[in-house]
Amino acid sequence: MEFHKLGTTDLKVSAICLGTMTFGEQTSEEVGHEQMDYALAHDINFFDTSEMYAVPPRKETQGATERIIGNWFKARKNRDKVILATKVAGRSPMTWLREDGSPTEQSRAQIFEAVDKSLARLQTDYIDLYQLHWPDRPINLFGGLGYKHIEAPSHPIEEILETLNELVKAGKIRHIGLSNESPWGTMKFLHYAEAKKLPRVQSIQNAYNLVNRTFELGGSEIALRDHVGLLAYSPLAQGYLTGKYANGALPKGSRKQLFNRLQRYESPMADAAFEKYLALARKHGFDASQLANQFVTTRPFVTSNIIGATDMPQLKIAVDSVNLKWTDELEAEVEAIHLSQPNPCP
Repeated sequence: MEFHKLGTTDLKVSAICLGTMTFGEQTSEEVGHEQMDYALAHDINFFDTSEMYAVPPRKETQGATERIIGNWFKARKNRDKVILATKVAGRSPMTWLREDGSPTEQSRAQIFEAVDKSLARLQTDYIDLYQLHWPDRPINLFGGLGYKHIEAPSHPIEEILETLNELVKAGKIRHIGLSNESPWGTMKFLHYAEAKKLPRVQSIQNAYNLVNRTFELGGSEIALRDHVGLLAYSPLAQGYLTGKYANGALPKGSRKQLFNRLQRYESPMADAAFEKYLALARKHGFDASQLANQFVTTRPFVTSNIIGATDMPQLKIAVDSVNLKWTDELEAEVEAIHLSQPNPCP
């Protein structure tokens, strides 16, 4: 397992990060503990979660993922072995995350409430990386391509950073990161951090995979020049790059069969792109999911690839992807497919 520096911090995180959003929904607490044991035994020291999880978000399971992780920390007494990342929700109509039933927003009061609740569920007194799950301001997210200007209430970036600074000073969080953020937003956070001597963002967690390489269009240069590395989520395009949905298949227990929330990966050009990548994996005799994962892991602007699995066999395949040798031939073949079918699933 390779390790990469998290931004400008002194933390070294594993090139594979354990994503946990299925814990408490598709993945039981017992299997979640087994996954964390396995990850740690295979040198994965970086776990990612969120106050909002399990996914899909709903009142009945909100916070379940953090509680499962907290129970594991308590049972194993190994909090110091893990670099822990979690997130606070951005502006949304969800009313079940806050005690007073307010829709979520990144106000000082709500961020403080969110941090304290996460710390209690996680049974820890500090969070290594605290991320803004999506921006407080309205932008085109989760399947959108391009910027659409919308005038709507939002908390200024400078104000949000000042709130996070209070939490850093209090020792509740060590470092901060962004998620589902744009290049403009990332640079604004960096600007205010430098101008006002506020905490510097150390990472950005955005979707990135073979069928969604939009991060390369602006984010990758920021990642490399300003050391705000990508924590890539959805490396398998929510399962489509494994081939399990090929030819209209709908496996029982899959996310699509259970929740039907995968529209981000069902654009008119998506099927043709998926088939080309699946054919490439067959040509080389690779597991398609390992090919997709190793593509992400080997990008120079990626700090860590966030893998997710509902069961242990899936997790073992994902972790073993680091052993797939990435060659110049593979790189050229992937690039040729990308140029013929660029970013069908932004």
